[in-house]
Amino acid sequence: MTAATAAAARRTLLDEGHKTRAMVWVMGVMLFLTVLAAALGLGTWQSIASLDRQLAGQLTVQLIGPDAARATAVADGLRRLRGVRAVTAVPREQLVELVRPWLGDAGLDTDLPMPAMIDVTLADGSTATADVVVAAIGGIAPAAHVDRAARWLAPVRSFIASLAWLAAGIVVLMALATSAVVLLAARAGLDTHRDTIDVLHMLGSTDVQVSRLFQRRIALDTLIGGTIGTVAAMGAVWVIGRQVAAIDSVLVSGVTLDTGAWGLLALLPLAFAALATLAARVAVLRTLKARL
Repeated sequence: MTAATAAAARRTLLDEGHKTRAMVWVMGVMLFLTVLAAALGLGTWQSIASLDRQLAGQLTVQLIGPDAARATAVADGLRRLRGVRAVTAVPREQLVELVRPWLGDAGLDTDLPMPAMIDVTLADGSTATADVVVAAIGGIAPAAHVDRAARWLAPVRSFIASLAWLAAGIVVLMALATSAVVLLAARAGLDTHRDTIDVLHMLGSTDVQVSRLFQRRIALDTLIGGTIGTVAAMGAVWVIGRQVAAIDSVLVSGVTLDTGAWGLLALLPLAFAALATLAARVAVLRTLKARL
């Protein structure tokens, strides 16, 4: 056996003559779906963080009846409370715009009784501080109704968190599926190139050296296919992100990806290539050992 024979055997084992292999497209699809799931998870976690920043420590005081007439005095009293950072009385014009979809222009009538609304921002978003301030508000305006933004948005936050965990689970499942595909591909390659592997063993190649050839092929296929799938998925995520940014809503305004999140998505092909390499090594070495 000559060195040329060994090189020919290695080229046969690596399938270098095939410009397109099924493994490339399989990995492309796998990474496309994985990146979409990862983007969903990262976006929803950032949305949760955005909601927490915007709504933590936010209270809305609603004054009805006689208390509405002395809203200014109530607001001044709220500003003197310990733990209150800012107090803003909502203008009547803004309240009219809020009820316009139901009342139409009837809300412009000055004789129409309109509750007074006061937005309160606490110094911190802890529940203890909110409880103290709510109790103090009861002393200033006993008839006032206090809404906690964090409390009525808790079900929404829980739903978004469930989506994030679901996305994380999908990423894990895709990683496991990728490992399974690599195991099947490696074992199929061993069966297909049994004679070539025998030639390499006769030339003195060890199981580890043979496994490296499979690792090289599978890692390259995964990296090429994964890069294609990742680029396509990131393009789709960018388009969806533009559409989400056009929606003026506090619930979806935080569903965006920052530079760090884009960087993590870009690293997924490398991570999956490393995972595929490890899976190929384990599969090949175990199979070759079992044949001895």
